[in-house]
Amino acid sequence: MQRLGLRHDRPGGLRPLDNPDPAGGCLVHWPGQHQQTGGARLTFAPGARTAWQTHPLGQTLIVTAGLGWVQREGGAVKEIRPGDVVWFEAGERHWHGATTTTGISHIAIQEKRDGSPVDRIEHVTDAQYRA
Repeated sequence: MQRLGLRHDRPGGLRPLDNPDPAGGCLVHWPGQHQQTGGARLTFAPGARTAWQTHPLGQTLIVTAGLGWVQREGGAVKEIRPGDVVWFEAGERHWHGATTTTGISHIAIQEKRDGSPVDRIEHVTDAQYRA
């Protein structure tokens, strides 16, 4: 059997998320950042979350550990757990992150348009986060 294009990215390549929300820490491991379609492993500390954001071609989250929350603009905050798969439509304004007491890890998969997989809009306020 021939192995094609197998690449292993070792743990330890975690770095702080670009433009993190001041509410807390998020580490990201983004091995394919120079590809059109990329996946990242993100780990949010309790209380940490993304900014309000959109993705030009949509985004899939696969929860691997912990407990988190997601919110689509105009919708309720919803709980996510290991094994959950969340899809955000292209251009759908949303945020995601840990709960106030429990961290979360997930895999995020998205494609780039014009070189960017995400448009960060504004920080999620504490009132929005706790709604």
